[in-house]
Amino acid sequence: MASKTRVAVLRTRPDTVLADYERLLDLANVRQALDPSATTILKDNISWHFPFPSANTTPWQLEGTIAALRRAGFQDLACVQNRTVVTNAFKGTDLNGYWPICRSYQVPVLFNFRPDDMKWMEYKPKAKMLVLDRIFSGSIRIPDYFPGKNVVHLPTVKCHIYTTTTGAMKNAFGGLLNEKRHYTHSWIHETLVDLLAIQKEIHPGLFAVMDGTTAGNGAGPRIMKPETKNVILASADQVAIDAVAAKIMGFNPMSLNYIRLAHEARLGVGEPRDIEIVGDVEAANESWSFKVGETFLKRLGWLAWYGPTKVLQNLVLHTPLAHGAFLISEVYHDYYRWGFIEKKIYEDWRQSSPWGKLFVQYERSGVLSA
Repeated sequence: MASKTRVAVLRTRPDTVLADYERLLDLANVRQALDPSATTILKDNISWHFPFPSANTTPWQLEGTIAALRRAGFQDLACVQNRTVVTNAFKGTDLNGYWPICRSYQVPVLFNFRPDDMKWMEYKPKAKMLVLDRIFSGSIRIPDYFPGKNVVHLPTVKCHIYTTTTGAMKNAFGGLLNEKRHYTHSWIHETLVDLLAIQKEIHPGLFAVMDGTTAGNGAGPRIMKPETKNVILASADQVAIDAVAAKIMGFNPMSLNYIRLAHEARLGVGEPRDIEIVGDVEAANESWSFKVGETFLKRLGWLAWYGPTKVLQNLVLHTPLAHGAFLISEVYHDYYRWGFIEKKIYEDWRQSSPWGKLFVQYERSGVLSA
């Protein structure tokens, strides 16, 4: 009988989190998942350049993963960032505390939109694409830096207004697609499956490390209710880790199209009964009853990507008129929501949550291991 795919789940706390990450990666068999002779890309997640709890890779997640990889024999590491039409990669790297960690561990920080770091090349997938070849008229482009390198994704446990949950599979969205990635939103589930198929072709090793120390409930990936959950996950199976995280959040993984489609395509395991949980099994059996909330932008996005006005996409989103839509998102998130609502939640988290206090410690010292 074939062994089940493995997902490691651990409970953690601020004073043990770096050691817990090392144990987590070991439980998830990171040494077997990655090629030790290849460079390993750390693909962190910046859903919002502001350091809103649960929206972005945490500094302890980044440091813990780097330290664990180095101890496991993976010395050649690089952190790769991407930008979106509404997210500033430089600001996000700064405000979330990644620069000092990467400097301390001598990990270069590269940007997939900066020509001096990497260029975009045409790629012809071997796998049959569900939508990407049609969306981009047969010319799929990826960063030339990615092929031949391992990738370790660093998502967080949170909800998403378009995919219900988001995690390892969605984290490839920024790394492998350029700033025209918004063309894919109407087919986001199929896009994530296509991206996973491409990753399996170009990377000798794939791995994911997910932080749920503070998890995001609500209208993610930015506007959420952060909840302290003290859970971290890791797996070599991108589908399985997303399925386990979705189940813990309270969703049926196989009801989420991106997980179901990837499972059916045999790109990973999305059925919970076929996944082996190692570590704290009790934590993996929790159900948090998360729900995706409603916001003005979610309703606007539904109209743009899925509703009756979807027919206007070519006019609005494939022309300079798109800048108006992006400006609305920027004003709504960065000026209204952050300025009047989320910044206060962030400040309360810094003062009252044990993880917020750890974030403050990172701001003061740069790294925990110093």
